[in-house]
Parts: sequence; structure tokens; C-alpha cells
Amino acid sequence: MPIHPLGSGDTIQLSLPGVRKVPTGIRGFDAISDGGLPQGRPTLVTGSAGSGKTMFATEFLVRGALSYNEPGVLLAFEESVQDLAANMASLGFDLAAMVAARQLVIESCRIRSAELVLTGSFDLEGLFVRLETAVDRIGAKRVVLDTIEVLLASFGQEGMVRSELIRLFDWLKQRGLTTVVTGERGRRGELTLYGIEEYVSDCVVVLDHRVQDEISTRRLRLVKYRGSIHGTNEYPFLITDRGFMVLPITSLGLTYPASRDRISTGIVELDQMLSGGIFRGSTLLITGTSGTGKTTIMAHLIEAACRRGERALLISFEESPDQLIRNLSSVGIDLQAWLDTGLLLIWADRGSSKGLEEHLGRLERLLDDFQPSLAALDAMGNLSHVGSEREVMTTLVREIDLMKRRGITAAISALTHQGNEEKSVIGISSITDTWLLLRNVESDAERNRLLVVIKSRGMSHSNQVREFCITDQGARLLDVAIGRDGVLTGSARAQHQVRLQATAARRQAEIQRRRQALERRRAQVEEQVAALQEQLDGERAELEALVLEEQERSVSEASLLLQAEQNRTARQGQGP
Repeated sequence: MPIHPLGSGDTIQLSLPGVRKVPTGIRGFDAISDGGLPQGRPTLVTGSAGSGKTMFATEFLVRGALSYNEPGVLLAFEESVQDLAANMASLGFDLAAMVAARQLVIESCRIRSAELVLTGSFDLEGLFVRLETAVDRIGAKRVVLDTIEVLLASFGQEGMVRSELIRLFDWLKQRGLTTVVTGERGRRGELTLYGIEEYVSDCVVVLDHRVQDEISTRRLRLVKYRGSIHGTNEYPFLITDRGFMVLPITSLGLTYPASRDRISTGIVELDQMLSGGIFRGSTLLITGTSGTGKTTIMAHLIEAACRRGERALLISFEESPDQLIRNLSSVGIDLQAWLDTGLLLIWADRGSSKGLEEHLGRLERLLDDFQPSLAALDAMGNLSHVGSEREVMTTLVREIDLMKRRGITAAISALTHQGNEEKSVIGISSITDTWLLLRNVESDAERNRLLVVIKSRGMSHSNQVREFCITDQGARLLDVAIGRDGVLTGSARAQHQVRLQATAARRQAEIQRRRQALERRRAQVEEQVAALQEQLDGERAELEALVLEEQERSVSEASLLLQAEQNRTARQGQGP
């Protein structure tokens, strides 16, 4: 029998010394009750028909036996054992197996007024004997009485009802049994049918099932808790195939970790605008008017995650899985391939098909079951048709918190209105980490897309407004082109590029012309230099010849002088 553990956000905080508590194991309830129900004391769970009283009480027993080794006894005054087992099987609980394992005792104690024989006064002695026998049989620590009004109706007088009810509760307290008693709401809005039960109970839990604008919602409120602090707001809750799920929105804390790891958006130019990508575990908000490409950016994020071998979850409130796969294949993104590998899960549903709590519960179950590293929530503006702006924002805050606490990177897309693009219909821009704004612009009889990073916490990012193009090979961000009237897009950009190219071509032609003229001038200069060099070489040769001739003449003159001197000397030696 599958029993699902508490969520990571359902941390149980023990209360200050005083009233001892036992955890119910009901998801989310122990957080708002500061630890659970009062140990060894009676708790009244009241609500109208169909609000979930019996399921709350029975899950209290089942979780106690399976998670905390506290066997329990269930005395049902309206339903048979077989009906109870069949009803709880829808929550994944096998009561018959637990009875066989001596973890539970379930007895049907039907009381019919036609069968009552009033001889003197009616009291609870028979019930005490029966209850004590069941408790002793398995060493029970928990008891559920469902529904108490059926029993109290046997007494008739209000004074007798109060005295016997106090007597019953005292009997349970003396034996240290933690008890849940279910009761019906009064006919005129009172908490209980007799208006007495809530006064003698130590803790009172009110369940409410309401329908507004054809959408049903469930709310839980702790009206009373003797000797303990507790949440006093109304908390949404769900009854799912895994039992109760209380959503304590107002008790959330900002305690999740912050990763420094960057992940790619799948669009190279966008990563460059974000200095390398977005932080893992952060929240990315993508807003824009219809047709600006919000879903395409989310598809790139999903594809990038799957390429890294990570799981990705896509929740769509506008398109079916087949339609998403077909449409995105036209821009070169093959989601079907990632579905086939098991790395991608697509969940599609109409936003107006369920209440906000149902959507929140569905997201939490998908996160628990699939364990994605990236979750993309597409077209979240559809939830604005389900509740008020405050209710929708509260739900989205809870969803973002669910993903942040699990370290899941979240991408959320939402619609904005033309002329007011910086205000999304879901109003959560202040609590997201990175905000991409897409807008359509009209010029020269065209509509084109622009993208700007409004903010990106913890990282430097581009402040440029860039043209966002969707091609058959995916999305691209073009370099900024500025004209006299601002950013140029579409055909204006193309014309601008043509003008730039023509200007560049003219410049290149002028450069080439000047290069050729310079080359001709260089050749002319080189010829002139060669001629001058030749002339210089001739003059040098003439000079060298003159120098040589002068040297030879000097040598000849010196030789002649020497010869003359020698002759003179020889004549002097011969004498007169």
C-alpha cells in the first residue's frame, strides 16, 4: 500500500513546553498546527456534508499507525466497515490489510431511533465497554468517533447531551487517547449541530467546501487550540488520491538555497545578454502580448535541459501536447524526441477546469512523481479566470516556492496587454529572479518582435532592446540596429542593412581606388629612385676613377722624385 511521505515544505515545528502534540501525518496540517493535534485530548473536526471530515479523521488514524507506530480505533456511527474501506481505498489506503495487521480496529456502531428502548435514562456505558475492548485489543493510541451527532441524538435534552459529552471526553482523556471526533455544521451557520461540541473540545478544526463562480474550493481553519499557538487563517486543502493536502500559504518561509550554477536558455544570444545564462533554481518570467514567442523561449529552455540529460516538465493551460509538439516542430524543436526518451513530461489542462488549489496540488504531485530539474508553466494568465487577482497571485507564490525549495528552475509565461506590456496579468514580476519582456512593434506595414531583459537578479545583464526572430531553425536575437527613429526591425532593418552594405561597398571601392593609385605612384617613385640610383652610381664610378688616376699620378711623381734624388746622390759620390 503506497504511503507518501511529507513534502519538503511540511516541516514540523515542536511547540513550546505545555501541550504535548502528536503529528497527524496529514500533509501540511502539522505545519499550521505547530506540530499536530493535542496528545491525549479530543479534537473536533466539523464541516458540512462532503467537506471531508471522515477522510481527515481516517487518515489521521492511518498515518498514525503506519508512520508513527500508533494503532488506532475507528467507531463509525453512520457508515459500514465495508463502505469505509471502499471509500478510503480511493486515497490509496488499504484498511482491511491494516485491520489484519492489528494496526486498526474498525467497528460500525449504528444507532437507529426506532431500535432504542428508553427505560429510564440512556447513557454511554455500553459504548465505553466496546471502545475499551477495541483499544486494549491492539494497544491503540488514537481514536476516531464518526459522527458524534448520531450518538448525541439519542439523549434528547441539551443538558443530558452536554453532561454525557463531557463524560465521554473525560473518559478518553483519562486513558491518554488522542481522539478526533467528527461533527456536522449547524443549520444556521453554527460550528456544530448542538452548539456544545466545540466548547468541550480542546481543538476545533473547521472544514468548508464552497462553490463560487461554478468553481469548487475547500478551506480549512483552526478555530480553537487550547494551550498552543496555531495558524488562524483559512488554508486551502485538497482531497487527492494520496489523501489530504493542506496548503499553508501564509506560513511559508524564505529559507531555500541559492545556487551559483548557470544553465543555458538554449538561445546563444540570450545567454550572452544574461552573462552566460540564468541561475539554476531561479525563476524566469516571460511576458508579452499574444504571438510574441513566449512558448518558443520556454521550448528552448526545455530542449536545453533535456540535452544536458535533465528532466523537464511542461504544464500548458492553452494547448494540447500534440498541438505543442506540432507547432514547435515548425521552429526546429522536436519535443516528441524528448518525450520518447522519458526526459520530458507534458501536462495540459484548462485553467478554468479546476480551482486554484487543484492546480497547485497537481503541480506538487507532478514535481513529487517526475522530479524535474526544470518546470515550465505556460500561459499562467489563464488562472485569472478562476479566482481574484489576489488569489491567483497567492497561488503562484506558493507554486514558485514549491519549485525553489526543490532547487527546480522555473519558467513562467504570462500574457500582457498591448500598451501596458510591463504589467503582467498575474502580477508576480516582483518575486521572480529574471524577467524577459517581449513586445510587438508595428512599422512600415509590419509587425516585428522585440526582447528586453527587464531584470536579472544577481548578474549583470544587457540593457539593449533586440529584435527577436523566430525561424525554422529556432529563435534568434539580432544585433541592435539603430535608426533615426530608434530600433529598426523587419524590412526597415533590412533596408538599413542594405544602405550600410552599399556605404561599405562604396568605401571599399574608394579604398581600392586609392590603393591602386598609391601602387602606381609607388611604381613611379621606384622608377625615379632607380634612375637616380643609376645616376648616382655613375657619378660614384667617375669619382672613383679620378681618385685612382690621382693616386697613380702621385705615385708616379714620387717615383720620379726618388729616382732624381738617387741620381743626384750618385753624382756627388763620384766627385768633381
